[in-house]
Amino acid sequence: MKLIIAYIQPDKLNEVKRELFKAEVFKVSVIPHALGCGQQKGYTEEYRGVITEVNLRMKVRLEIGVNEGFVQPTIDAIVKGARSGKIGDGKIFVLPLEDCVRIRTGETGTNAIG
Repeated sequence: MKLIIAYIQPDKLNEVKRELFKAEVFKVSVIPHALGCGQQKGYTEEYRGVITEVNLRMKVRLEIGVNEGFVQPTIDAIVKGARSGKIGDGKIFVLPLEDCVRIRTGETGTNAIG
C-alpha cells in the first residue's frame, strides 16, 4: 500500500479528478487551501504604499491511499490532468503506507483501501 500526496494548481483540480476517475481511482482527499513555494518562488506587490513579498503560492493538496496495482495509474492520471508544461505544475510524493483501517467495518490493510 502507498500514500500518494500531490500538490497541484487549483485550476487543474477538475481535470485531475476526471483523469483519476478514468483510471478507476475514486477515493481521494482534497485539501483545497494548501500554500507552498518551489521553483516558482514568489513575487512582490505594493498595496497602499506597503511592499509585500508573496512567496507562498496557492496549491491544492491531494491525498490518495492505493494498493500496489494502482500506484502507477494514479501517478499517470495526476500528471495527465495537472501538466501544463510550466513551472509550478506541482509535485507528487509516494510514501509507504503501513496500515489502513476502515472505521465502519474494522477491515484493515488492502481490504480497507478498496
